[in-house]
Amino acid sequence: MRRIAELPHDPVDSRQFEVAVRRLADSIAFGPDDSIYHGSGLEYAQSRVYQPGDSVKLIDWKITARTDKTYVKEYQEPRQIPLYLLLDTSASMCVSSTAMSKYAWAVRIAAGLGLAAQSRLMPVGLVACGEREIRISPTLARNEVMRWAHRLRRHGFLESTQLGCRLRELMPTLRRRSTLIVLSDLHDPDAVAAMRLVAQEHECIALHLQDPAEMGIRGAGLFRGREAESMRSFFASGRRRWLGGSQIKSRLTRHAVDYLLLRTDRPILAPLREFLKARGRQSGAR
Repeated sequence: MRRIAELPHDPVDSRQFEVAVRRLADSIAFGPDDSIYHGSGLEYAQSRVYQPGDSVKLIDWKITARTDKTYVKEYQEPRQIPLYLLLDTSASMCVSSTAMSKYAWAVRIAAGLGLAAQSRLMPVGLVACGEREIRISPTLARNEVMRWAHRLRRHGFLESTQLGCRLRELMPTLRRRSTLIVLSDLHDPDAVAAMRLVAQEHECIALHLQDPAEMGIRGAGLFRGREAESMRSFFASGRRRWLGGSQIKSRLTRHAVDYLLLRTDRPILAPLREFLKARGRQSGAR
């Protein structure tokens, strides 16, 4: 029987969780600043010389009076680029040697990113990448983000990872260019290949969460262990490690996937803010 419980490695209650998420959302900038076009939108952008066919309602009478040429006002309207948050809900995300597990951080970061993106008129959707079938269509309803965030805080600890599979299932359903953010420990062997495929048509960002226990086991020789997701016993060498962050970063960035490694034994929010700020500057330059 699958165990469902509040996260054991998140030291806050539901109310404190909401406060932490909203503070995170207020402290980060994520979403399109320059993804706008000129037309009849909400905010004034500029004035230009009148052209045949322009509506007389758009005439800028102040500039027209000063220049003796007819000018019309242009307004900018945001393009709503959908954001999909793909959150790894597999058992390995809850294995933790620190106060907060990878999964607890992933849920908090995903909710904060969701609220921050919605504040810039990006509809936000969610796809759970474990065995649970959780998929929320992109929406601007801010209460929906907190609803699925609280739902995700209750976790079944025996889920296997389906990250690569979920990415491949999502791709054919995307009708327009979208932004996808993956929050995972990237233990799925198919994850890197699937993200590289997604990046061919969409903007893809990998937030790689890592626990210090994954950096290797002290000593050498063979030991007996149990896999967190399948509960199967195995033998392994103390020198064996998962694919390193630098190796994953190299494989992803070569294919236009933005990558950030977040270790749970080090500060997480400051590097995340700087990473998003740098991405914003690069987008503005383009």
